[in-house]
Amino acid sequence: MRSFILRRVAALAATLFFVSILVFVVIRVLPGDPALIIMGTEASPEAAARLREAMGLNRPLPVQYAEWIGGALRGDLGRSIQYDVPVGSLILSRLPVTVPLTLMAACFMALAAIPLGIFAATRHRRWGDYLTMILSQLGIAVPSFWAGLLLILLFSVRLGWVQAGGFDGWGQGVWPALRSLLLPAIALGLFQFAVLARTIRSAILEVLREEYVKTARAKGLGEPAVLVKHTFRNAMIPVVTVVGIQLGQLMAGSIILESVFYLPGLGRLALGAINARDLPVVQGVVLFVASTIVLINVLVDILYGFLDPRIRYE
Repeated sequence: MRSFILRRVAALAATLFFVSILVFVVIRVLPGDPALIIMGTEASPEAAARLREAMGLNRPLPVQYAEWIGGALRGDLGRSIQYDVPVGSLILSRLPVTVPLTLMAACFMALAAIPLGIFAATRHRRWGDYLTMILSQLGIAVPSFWAGLLLILLFSVRLGWVQAGGFDGWGQGVWPALRSLLLPAIALGLFQFAVLARTIRSAILEVLREEYVKTARAKGLGEPAVLVKHTFRNAMIPVVTVVGIQLGQLMAGSIILESVFYLPGLGRLALGAINARDLPVVQGVVLFVASTIVLINVLVDILYGFLDPRIRYE
């Protein structure tokens, strides 16, 4: 098991290295001159050249990358041009919004999808199965931002149960903060809930057709025991794969939902930095999100080894 984990950690390091190169190169090809954006288009060429030199933009790209990744390894992602504060502190200040939003969306996704997927699988080709497929198809068809707008119209404008946007902050209490994140979490997790419910249904149906499940039923085990002892764990490997991908998609998808609900998270920070051509912030946020997604997928790979011991020996 130790060698299995070490191989996955080595793969993590290599993946993060290539991710950092990709982030650096993509950010550099964005249109616009950061120096002219900061100083204005009427700035003199000499002043713009001095600012480019101060920001290191006139150095060769390999040198710029080496300096940036070296600082990132030390925890220094540079300094924001727009806010004049360290990028790391900016990212940390937005995590109390983005992380709870992602976790709430993941909880909604799991709590709704797991029982619904099991319900559909155990009622294959009956009304429960057809109803689940209809609901999941609706969840897949509706974009997250559109679902967010519909939720605002219903629960905020018409019913007045929750506020339409903004974030009260954790200093006002846990419940007011969670209430501010409730609608965006539901909107964010709706699509992922639909995908996960269909995945769980398909995985359980496939396992239920196996011979050892038929043998367990022939021995007189009840359906709950068959599901818990012989079906659910063996159906978890494809489900865990999808969940690992979905957690990364939830964090990335929060960028749009934070704008719809006016939440001060990583998404709004990234969009504001792109508009202001604040390269250090854009690089830092994209690298942080990409690294988080890669780390989640490595943890999923390690979890495979616990769910199915055969995988760790491959």
